[in-house]
Amino acid sequence: MFRITPQTTGKEKNRYQIILDNVRQIPKGKVATYGDITRLCGFINCARIVGYALRSLPEDSDIPWHRVVNSQGRISFPLNSSSHRMQRILLEDEGIVFRKNKIDLNKYDWLKY
Repeated sequence: MFRITPQTTGKEKNRYQIILDNVRQIPKGKVATYGDITRLCGFINCARIVGYALRSLPEDSDIPWHRVVNSQGRISFPLNSSSHRMQRILLEDEGIVFRKNKIDLNKYDWLKY
């Protein structure tokens, strides 16, 4: 993972903390999209900041970063990259099933009722 860089502003650090607090709430066996987390945090049209916040995590973080996927139910890392494989393994270990490299958001999205 990556760390907050010296260029990260105080406002961004505060947003990152809000994002990470919400990601921490995603239960095992469920996922949320970047957009889900953005809306949950009350941010408008800034799903990319969720990715930036997750990238800032240290490797030993207990925040379940792997439970955040894109709006299509796909892992955002390049297919067959080590990061993609790691995220997929972590999700499959929690019982999440992939079909054609996609997760059924109707079944696994934490915020779908």
